[in-house]
Amino acid sequence: MSEHFWAGMAIILASGVLNGGFALPMKYSRRWQWENTWLVFTTVSLVIVPWALAAGFVPRLAEVYRGAAASALAYALVFGFLWGIAQATFGLGIKMVGIALTFAVVSGLASLSGSLVPLLVFAPSDLLRPRGLLLLLSIPLLLVGLALYALAGRRRETEQASGSPRSGAAQGGIAAGLAICIFTGIFGANFNLGFAFGGDIIRSSQEQGAGPLASTYAVWALVLGAGFFPNLFYCGYLLTRNRTWRLFFAEDFVREGALGIAMGMLWVTGILSYGIGATRVGRYGTSIGFMLFIAASILAANVFGILAGEWKATSAKTHQCLFAALAFIVGAVVVLNLGGLF
Repeated sequence: MSEHFWAGMAIILASGVLNGGFALPMKYSRRWQWENTWLVFTTVSLVIVPWALAAGFVPRLAEVYRGAAASALAYALVFGFLWGIAQATFGLGIKMVGIALTFAVVSGLASLSGSLVPLLVFAPSDLLRPRGLLLLLSIPLLLVGLALYALAGRRRETEQASGSPRSGAAQGGIAAGLAICIFTGIFGANFNLGFAFGGDIIRSSQEQGAGPLASTYAVWALVLGAGFFPNLFYCGYLLTRNRTWRLFFAEDFVREGALGIAMGMLWVTGILSYGIGATRVGRYGTSIGFMLFIAASILAANVFGILAGEWKATSAKTHQCLFAALAFIVGAVVVLNLGGLF
């Protein structure tokens, strides 16, 4: 393996840790409600940074979009909007069941659905080849991991019942929280689909002089920008219903806003760093590299969740269920992404 490969893998590992920890600043919010912090986070991560990168690194961006097929633009916008719904429910999952559980369930399911749907659409015959067989093998591992996480979550809910809501992660019940995470994981595949169907935008970007990495910014700007609107609508609804608009101008608004901005920068940096690392890794970037990114995100999220107190006041048996669930889901991600080698 070349030095570029190992440097790329190191970048991907760091990007996974950043991605797994992006929601941690929200744990330290004291005055703002979820909708305040989430709106700032999504504004930074889905609008400001992606469009700044696209405008700054893609030459003649308007010409790029004019030169791309209308279907590619429509796919990026539609799939981006659908993914934005999942991004909003992802935030709710974190609020209800915590960073650790949400990341594991959502990342595992999104990795599966994000691989299965393009395979069925673009190469259904591969389902009975090594790539497809490994994908099918990952499904029972993932289901066992989800079942164990549900068990660990229910045990935590019972054991922390006497504690305050902020001492644990559950704020609405483990069953409802898991249902939201499962929905998010399945719907989260729209992120990959928006990019997969945006190839003509990348072609148009490169024709205008953008490099291989910078050409992807034109797609991400559309996908992420469209994904912002469901978050804006839902946060706006909560801000109005809960009368929390005023918190944007209340005491400590600078500190609270900084936490939302930090979340946005951590998330964007993690995603963009993965792209840089995958490019350096080469042809293994979307297989071994993506496997490392997802696994590192899940493991980091669980470590941060434990450090943040999401599993305190729980028994050794609950911890055993948690670690077993983590092992099965990471195992499923590894098996699934090994299919990219074939």
